[in-house]
Amino acid sequence: MATGVDAPGRAQIGLKTARSDRWWLAPLRIGVILGFFIVYATIRIFMNKWYWVDAYHYLTPLYSPCVTSSCVEGSSHLGTWFGDFPRFVPFSLITFVILAGFRGTCYYYRKAGYRSLFFAPAACAVPEPHKNYTGETKFPLIALNLHRYFFYGALIFGVLNIYDGLQAFHGDGGGFGIGLGTVIIWLNLVMLWLYTLSCHACRHIVGGRLKNFSKHPVRYRYWTFVSKLNPKHGTFAMTSLFTVILTDFYIMAVSAGWFSDLRIIN
Repeated sequence: MATGVDAPGRAQIGLKTARSDRWWLAPLRIGVILGFFIVYATIRIFMNKWYWVDAYHYLTPLYSPCVTSSCVEGSSHLGTWFGDFPRFVPFSLITFVILAGFRGTCYYYRKAGYRSLFFAPAACAVPEPHKNYTGETKFPLIALNLHRYFFYGALIFGVLNIYDGLQAFHGDGGGFGIGLGTVIIWLNLVMLWLYTLSCHACRHIVGGRLKNFSKHPVRYRYWTFVSKLNPKHGTFAMTSLFTVILTDFYIMAVSAGWFSDLRIIN
């Protein structure tokens, strides 16, 4: 028996959609961006090199923290928790699991992924190709409900990134210094924190389930602040993707010797 838009009792239009606008442009654009980031990040985490610039203490966020003894000297700010990793195991395995889990379960990315990668549906008034709908109640989609727990992990990694950003104020030969890499790292930090703090889970944690805001003035202030950021969560989500790629690529290029860091101070 036909289901969905072809189910008995539904109007049989015959057309895929009656929309005459370029409805496919938005999901195509977002799909290209998501696809590029997935491919880029996958290649980079398996490279296991060009993630640390010792002269200026630049560490790419894709490899922070680097906690295996396989990491290059100086890049393990928190020490080495593990021994040598086999070459086929990414040094940034923990980082990848937590941050990919946070973005993958994010409400905005779920919408973007459903529309651009799975066409479920691709746009309003455009039938999806799937015959059955189970929502997020079965494996593997039920794992998307772990978003708030990945958010806690993202907060920890956000603090680690701030530490990495402070380390980036390192001059050539020691002392204080600022380079273009420092500026890029801190630009990425700002966008990552805006994305994290504008999260729906963050808004619920700071102010959810409160029956009376007047009895919780501090939480109410945080909730008000997050509520102002929340409408721009999608913008921060996509912008932070580009800043992460920019930061990683710049550090990779300097580390590989493709070009030198532009120094502003020292």
